[in-house]
Amino acid sequence: MVVVHAGFGTAAVPYLDGWALQKRTHALRVDDRIPDTVLLMEHEPVFTAGKRTAAVDRPLGDPGAPVVDVDRGGKITWHGPGQLTGYPIVKLPDPVDVVAYVRLLEHMMMDVCTELGLETATVEGRSGLWVRGVPDRKIGSIGIRVSQGVAMHGFQLNCDNDMGWFDAIIACGIRDAGSTSLSRELGREVTVAEITPLVERHLAARLGAAETLHRTTAQLGVVD
Repeated sequence: MVVVHAGFGTAAVPYLDGWALQKRTHALRVDDRIPDTVLLMEHEPVFTAGKRTAAVDRPLGDPGAPVVDVDRGGKITWHGPGQLTGYPIVKLPDPVDVVAYVRLLEHMMMDVCTELGLETATVEGRSGLWVRGVPDRKIGSIGIRVSQGVAMHGFQLNCDNDMGWFDAIIACGIRDAGSTSLSRELGREVTVAEITPLVERHLAARLGAAETLHRTTAQLGVVD
């Protein structure tokens, strides 16, 4: 499994640039010109609306960040600083089982949280990762697209981001639950830098990758 650190912190990636990088990487993976590749990054603040987003889920007025309609599944969410976003561009086994792949990503994030000492759960009928309570609180989200047997888009895990951004939307179209972060739940600062190697290790294990190699976009041949 190849991992690309596309941009973090002051080098956070504008969403449209990250989406274009995904598309180039996906095309190469479909043609078997590169191995399974995971793009990891922080984004500049942005709301992304999946194909199932309803009008009532969208922000009213100016939410302070762009709203981008995308071709993944799911509804609307937010990306930005303090949140690790991962895009596994991976070839799925034939026959393709999208639900099984979503479960794999959920359990990968659960593995990370368990290592940090946080108990999380999946919720029947609701994708993503949750901290149970009243209300349930979503800590990790998933939205994917599979084309020609290769997955794109992926997961986000809230680390130490400003949770106020989620107040502008009905996150993932779920009205009876909240959003949370690792920092809020653990009572200490948990940064993207801290969890990135944990995500890499647990994702490789869940995907059955024998080793993890770090490459740049130039080394992969996915630069403009």
